[in-house]
Amino acid sequence: MIVQLETGQKINLKEGHDISLPLSNSPLNPTAWYVNPPRFEPVMENGWVGSVLLGGAVNFRNIYFNPHGHGTHTECLGHITKKIHSINNLLNDYFFTAVLVSVSPEKVSVGEEIDSVITKKSLAALAAYSSVEAVVIRTLPNTNTKQSYQYSSTNPPYLSLDCLEELNRLGVKHLLLDLPSVDRESDGGALAFHHAYWGVPSKPDMERTITELVFVNNAIPDGEYMLNLQVAPFENDASPSRPVLYSYI
Repeated sequence: MIVQLETGQKINLKEGHDISLPLSNSPLNPTAWYVNPPRFEPVMENGWVGSVLLGGAVNFRNIYFNPHGHGTHTECLGHITKKIHSINNLLNDYFFTAVLVSVSPEKVSVGEEIDSVITKKSLAALAAYSSVEAVVIRTLPNTNTKQSYQYSSTNPPYLSLDCLEELNRLGVKHLLLDLPSVDRESDGGALAFHHAYWGVPSKPDMERTITELVFVNNAIPDGEYMLNLQVAPFENDASPSRPVLYSYI
């Protein structure tokens, strides 16, 4: 289906690039933040079995998972506020202009450790744009291991605060990246980028979202897209999500 936008540009709704990671009942499911793998378990009560394989009439499974630690998810400022604001209530628009950029994190000394950090310099490609609603960050090297990576205790790359200068200049409302967090894995609970991005506590921004643990295939080139960002309707600070990029035609 070809759709023409108000700008005159067109997209084909049947040719989207899904950049989400699926949630699976497998030890190969990616994890972060020291959580165990997701569990999909058939309900078994009073002799009733929720598994066709085990003799039941239907498959009827409970699923145990953590939105932040088990795959692609979108979060709102409720992630860091005393009140649990709901991503389901705050995300009310679903299509956004987007730019995909591939970045190579820089090596930075942090105490006695050497961290991989995405800096404003890493986002130099964004200088070509005057405004954009969403930015998708693909870190390099970009390998298929990201689809099953176990991030806990690995000190993954993260964003430096100076990136906000560029994101704020562009008016970015939705930030997507293929990492478990915009902040350092172990930062003493500061979550400096989260707080600055959402303006918490001084000027809280209810519209901004962060989507983490996406996976952008290397076959998808950097550049401009239309982003469709949908979340499961959970009344929670974060929810599993399925971001889809559409090329302009």
